[in-house]
Amino acid sequence: MPQNRDAVHAALMNIPHLSNLAKASYETQRLGGLTNLVYRVDTGDEQLIVRIPGEGTDDYIDRAVELHNARVAAAAGVSADVIWADAKTGVMVSRCIENIETMTPALFASRGGSAARAGEALGRLHRCGQEFQFRFELFAMIDDYLNILSGKDVQLPEGYHDIVAAAQPIKQALNDAPADLTPCHCDPLCENFLDDGARMWIVDWEYSGMNDPMWDMGDLSVEAGFTDAQDGEMLYAYFGRPATAAETGRMVIYKAMCDLLWTLWGLIQLADGNEAEDFNAYATGRFNRCRNLMQDEGFQSHVDAVKAEG
Repeated sequence: MPQNRDAVHAALMNIPHLSNLAKASYETQRLGGLTNLVYRVDTGDEQLIVRIPGEGTDDYIDRAVELHNARVAAAAGVSADVIWADAKTGVMVSRCIENIETMTPALFASRGGSAARAGEALGRLHRCGQEFQFRFELFAMIDDYLNILSGKDVQLPEGYHDIVAAAQPIKQALNDAPADLTPCHCDPLCENFLDDGARMWIVDWEYSGMNDPMWDMGDLSVEAGFTDAQDGEMLYAYFGRPATAAETGRMVIYKAMCDLLWTLWGLIQLADGNEAEDFNAYATGRFNRCRNLMQDEGFQSHVDAVKAEG
């Protein structure tokens, strides 16, 4: 029995054909998740996913926006169908996608064609022709997260503000060559990708919004630890052709920028007492990776490629 069995059952009771379901008549299994409690429910007739939001997540997640975007993604054939959700509390029940592997960096490395399938899935999302609510604006979110952290008992990594200052020319380069905004996942952890060997699905729309599509590509590359060959495979599947220098440059820039942002997210989790992971090590590791990439001798060439596009 999961610790939140009552909350899971209460969510299921909102679904008409399950409203008489006895609590002892179905099986539950706790799944992964860094901030939320996620359960697979097997009633015998169907499998569902019940998501209970983690404490403190309402500080930085708009659940009504998440619900709208999740439904758009499902309609685009990219994500699981949402069966029921509470737009205020964020409790959500979705259809379970069958016969899939929840991806990890190791699986992305070992499952042939998985980087390409991820690129194809992101392409379906980005080109769905619909609008997501919320504008995912990197530098505004950094400011928002810094503001949240100002009221919490946690220290930034040494040199964080120096790297933010060093990112200002990058911000200018991106502003001078603005991308067409598309619906983006914006938090493409490996575990948010589900692979059946022929097609990739994407779940968890908490941070989704309209964004530069190359953010999703760069962030996934970082999360999965892609090699240059995997980056090329993903980008080729996404575009149907080799990526240009500017397109590759945007992706590499966002590799650094996603670490800059998620460093702060990790510190918020640390300050909130989230014990799902060592968030001190998480934040430190991400910040060091960001700094190392920005200080790499080849990084400026990617910034220059984006500038040439502007």
